[in-house]
Amino acid sequence: MKLALDPYMHRHLSLPEICRLTAELGYDGVELSPRADFLDWWVMPRATPERRAEFKKALKDHGLELITLQPMYRWASPVEEERQMAVRYWKRAIEVAVDMGCDTMVSEFGRGTSPERSRTLPLGTDTRETKEAAWWRSIEELTPIFEKEGVILSVEPHPEDWVETFHPAFDIIRMVGSKNVRMSYIAPHTFYYCSGDASKMATTLREAAPILHHVRVADTFNPFVSSGNRYIANPPDASIRVHQHLDIGQGEIDWETFFKTLGEVKFDGIYSSCVFAWEDRAEESSRFMCKEIRRYVEKYARAGAAA
Repeated sequence: MKLALDPYMHRHLSLPEICRLTAELGYDGVELSPRADFLDWWVMPRATPERRAEFKKALKDHGLELITLQPMYRWASPVEEERQMAVRYWKRAIEVAVDMGCDTMVSEFGRGTSPERSRTLPLGTDTRETKEAAWWRSIEELTPIFEKEGVILSVEPHPEDWVETFHPAFDIIRMVGSKNVRMSYIAPHTFYYCSGDASKMATTLREAAPILHHVRVADTFNPFVSSGNRYIANPPDASIRVHQHLDIGQGEIDWETFFKTLGEVKFDGIYSSCVFAWEDRAEESSRFMCKEIRRYVEKYARAGAAA
């Protein structure tokens, strides 16, 4: 088991300072989500050789590792030029991961074309089916590279992606048929995975177990309950996907069931703290999450050993 910190709330710090803080807070390493000076959103990596060297030194100095690296590119865009550029960026990002000694990259299935471009496309160009077809072209080109380089890609369904729910994401990843393409479970997306039925979480985690490589931990409320009024958005029919990334205990995730189930399936992969909501108390939140995740994991590891 490895415990990583997504340092998004601390992004004002330099990469060496991120390493110092991550070590002080008690994590095993960093889950580096997009940031402008390394892997930025949608564009060619900014991870220069000098910046990578500085980051590697800081990781080593603080006894950490770069546990995961998260590229975000438009690899599911039905616009072929856009998709091809996304694959090119992916290839460079894989080179960065290998150079950094990072053996896991995490990402989403994708939302298709850029919002600006999608508004100008002919009707029917940017559909769920055309996004899936584009994604398959991308993953078929990239999978041999992941396999050759020994890097695992862990993919998550995400609210508003062309895959939002656990199914068909689970089936699609299995159909890729590579030990280097695995699945992430993002706890604050639980209610979208299960269409609001929280009782399905344990079953979902058990089904995912054979290909589950990475879980993100943060709390959220269930937007489907209370007649859909847990969150109120105007206009009422707005097509949005509201969720939160809160500290454990501040939302409605059943954490006992979550960690107990992972213990029962003997999940020994990557846990990451992925809270975004508390930049005004970022260090306190990150310290709390580290302690709580370790407490739960150790509790159910002991329970599994006793059984």
